[in-house]
Amino acid sequence: MPRRADRLFQIAELLRGRRLTTAQQLAEWLSVSPRTVYRDVRDLQLSGVPIEGEAGIGYRLSRSASLPPLTFTADELTALAAGARMIETWGGAGLAGGARSALAKIASAMPADKRATLERLAVFAPSFHVDRQFSENVDALHRAVDTHHVVSFAYCDRVGAQTERRIWPLSLVYWGGRWTVGAWCELRSDFRNFDIARMTHVTPHEPFPDREGRRLADYLRRVQAPSNRGSRAQPS
Repeated sequence: MPRRADRLFQIAELLRGRRLTTAQQLAEWLSVSPRTVYRDVRDLQLSGVPIEGEAGIGYRLSRSASLPPLTFTADELTALAAGARMIETWGGAGLAGGARSALAKIASAMPADKRATLERLAVFAPSFHVDRQFSENVDALHRAVDTHHVVSFAYCDRVGAQTERRIWPLSLVYWGGRWTVGAWCELRSDFRNFDIARMTHVTPHEPFPDREGRRLADYLRRVQAPSNRGSRAQPS
């Protein structure tokens, strides 16, 4: 389910240019209950969005309505550009391409003065020192997290011990120049964090099941527990 702010914007967009749209239709499109739609529409109306109609009949956005275009402050543009440049360097080819594409779309929709803010941003993230294999491993693990596939790899831990691992990857965490993957480790039969820079021969395998006790929510509860706060960021 989308965040509420996103959902409110979607409702206004869905009502734009239509005759009447029922709350039931909106609820189905947004995967929420009709009651949630009624509340959201009421809040939009109270905030000044010219939505016409009523519960039980249907809604439409007044033809005279004009939703404001997406705008950013100079600080917001700077943050977006800086983040995109860091992802281009450290995020692997897939994330890097997405960052470049998103930034280009944002720039194309900005007025000239805002585009100039992006172009003159003196924040850089050089990539010459980033190993190509590292970036490929970030991409492979990102796909595996997204598609819920088991991954195997050779691993060198903090004390230099070499092991072969098979994991159920659940999340990627960026620590500023370092990526870790949080996962269920088949070898340890427990949750572990792995430093991607210490992985070699990263290979995806079959999908892993959605199993109680091994989900992302279970992993997050474990690492956020008070007893683990001192060591939760430490990879195996």
